[in-house]
Amino acid sequence: MATAIVLKREIIKSRLINNILGVSIFVVLTSLGAFVRIPLGFTPVPLTLQTFFVLLSGAILGPNLGLFSQAGYLLLGAAGLPIFSGAGSGLLYLFGPTAGYIWGFIIASFVVGRLIDSRPPKAKLNFWSIFLYMSIANIILLLCGTIWLYLGLRFTIKQAILLGSLPFVAGDIIKVILAAHLYKNIQIRTKEIFS
Repeated sequence: MATAIVLKREIIKSRLINNILGVSIFVVLTSLGAFVRIPLGFTPVPLTLQTFFVLLSGAILGPNLGLFSQAGYLLLGAAGLPIFSGAGSGLLYLFGPTAGYIWGFIIASFVVGRLIDSRPPKAKLNFWSIFLYMSIANIILLLCGTIWLYLGLRFTIKQAILLGSLPFVAGDIIKVILAAHLYKNIQIRTKEIFS
């Protein structure tokens, strides 16, 4: 009986450590993704690698831990760490042109995690299912950014779509394909670690 209790405590402790490490790793990866930045001259929103890590955070960590990783990223940047795109930081950054996308990171990570977790336990998803789930989450992320440009920064709806969504579709498709392919190959192991 005592051995079973000790073993259970060790499993809980191990799972907690895995969860903390997983969330921390995705905070760092999302931050690093912000430094892979390609400014576009015609829109205030740059291309970054962040969405690749946002989608993977939800897929790998699950909806709650994925959400925590992206909320942690947002909070650290808002607190002053220069981890937003262009080494930006601070609360004011959360009201600039990329604010909707940053808030969308939290939603997108949760959504992709929830969609992937809706499968039966131990079931392995095929590439197309993962691609579909990540695409849905990515569309939500783009919508968050576009809606912010429209409502928060007073762009016209046409400007918000032309400057906040359309320039990113091709790059996002590539990121979704790569993220879906990577997750397909590691999904069983990640579920063992983070469930």
